[in-house]
Amino acid sequence: MVFSSLPFLFLLLTVVLLVSHILPFRARNFFLLLVNLVFYAYGEPVYVLIMIGSILVNFFAGVLMGRRRTRGGQKAVLVIGILLNLAALGVFKYAGLFVTTLQKIPALEGLPKVELALPIGISFYTFQAISYLIDVYWKDCEPAGNFINFACYISLFPQLIAGPIVRYRDVNDQLVSRKESPAFFTSGVRLFMVGMAKKVLLANQFGLLWDAMSADPAAAGALGAWWGACAYTLQIYFDFSGYSDMARGLGRMLGFEFCINFNYPYISKSVTEFWRRWHISLSTWFRDYVYIPLGGNRCGKFRWCLNLLIVWGLTGFWHGAGWNFLFWGLYYGVLLLLEKLLLGNVLRKLPKLFQRVYTLVIVIIGWVFFASPDLSAALDYLAVMFSGRAGDMSAMSIVGPWIGMAVLGVLGSTPLAKKVWEKGKDAKLMPLLEAVLCLAALVLCTASLVSDSYNPFLYFRF
Repeated sequence: MVFSSLPFLFLLLTVVLLVSHILPFRARNFFLLLVNLVFYAYGEPVYVLIMIGSILVNFFAGVLMGRRRTRGGQKAVLVIGILLNLAALGVFKYAGLFVTTLQKIPALEGLPKVELALPIGISFYTFQAISYLIDVYWKDCEPAGNFINFACYISLFPQLIAGPIVRYRDVNDQLVSRKESPAFFTSGVRLFMVGMAKKVLLANQFGLLWDAMSADPAAAGALGAWWGACAYTLQIYFDFSGYSDMARGLGRMLGFEFCINFNYPYISKSVTEFWRRWHISLSTWFRDYVYIPLGGNRCGKFRWCLNLLIVWGLTGFWHGAGWNFLFWGLYYGVLLLLEKLLLGNVLRKLPKLFQRVYTLVIVIIGWVFFASPDLSAALDYLAVMFSGRAGDMSAMSIVGPWIGMAVLGVLGSTPLAKKVWEKGKDAKLMPLLEAVLCLAALVLCTASLVSDSYNPFLYFRF
């Protein structure tokens, strides 16, 4: 992945930061737009045209809505704009899945095979564009009047490929005027290095264990299967939150402040709380632009339940073009309904430790559906987890080498380190210690990237 690659760290990032801060402010967004397009084209030169098309369609849709005097005319532009955005997402992300599914019907088995590479980050920038159009229609923000600023918003490279999902109304003022300071820049460097350490030093290591266990879960046995699922649970957290931290850190270095996307989700005491802490920008997007417009909980119980299941089915499908992702989303939709209708009051009366264990077990099981190539593979893996069967490897050969990493991962997924750091942040030696730790993280991450070719990108399907 580009963020955690050596060319990005030591060439592109250095040039971008240097030139951006030398240029007069009025030229910076144009420069950033060029960087955004080059950054995107680095991996997919052809698909940069899809992004340019998205920028043009949504900019002029906003302009047209601003010029339409009737709500009917504005709504027509909104609907057409949303349909065009969803059409691009549907063709590139879901066409292959639907055609493959239809080919299983005897009468349709002759359908031509669809194999389109997925433009990286299309789910993120499509949702950003749709939120902009809806906000303009709702008059929560004014239509963009500056094409360069709007194009920079859609394509902004720090958060383009792995979030958070940024809304135009939240960064519009920052596109026009950014308050930059050495302290703000320094906080960005610190946040970027924390995110990179999460990704390279932790997530990649847990990924190796998950790959080993998922390759042959029957040989690993129940213990190994659980150990592998726990490893993936830590991998995806440190990977995704690490990229979000890097995006927010890069944003600060360039003068932007993006929303927090993760808030220690694994300390949650319920599934409801977990989704208030995990991928916050996506959860709030679906709440504001799907759940509430459908009626939310301001309707009858049946309709409310249906609204919740629709939202979570779409949430699962957003994550990947596979029926296991739809199942994963509905899995959470059903659990959230159970908590709201039956389990909520009971859970709150139980010890906090039990609440946290209950939530973690549910989340770990859920990640098996998410990580598996299809629903059948997920069910096979879960069958091994709950089989109680010993594997071909001894328990200590599975667990032993990873105990230290597991402890580090568990502690790192809690706010403990942050609390300790905040208690000592006013100490005189803290700036020196911070600089030493950032330098050490850079050295260790660089050494890891040089010596190890394993650096997976979990968001290729987004």
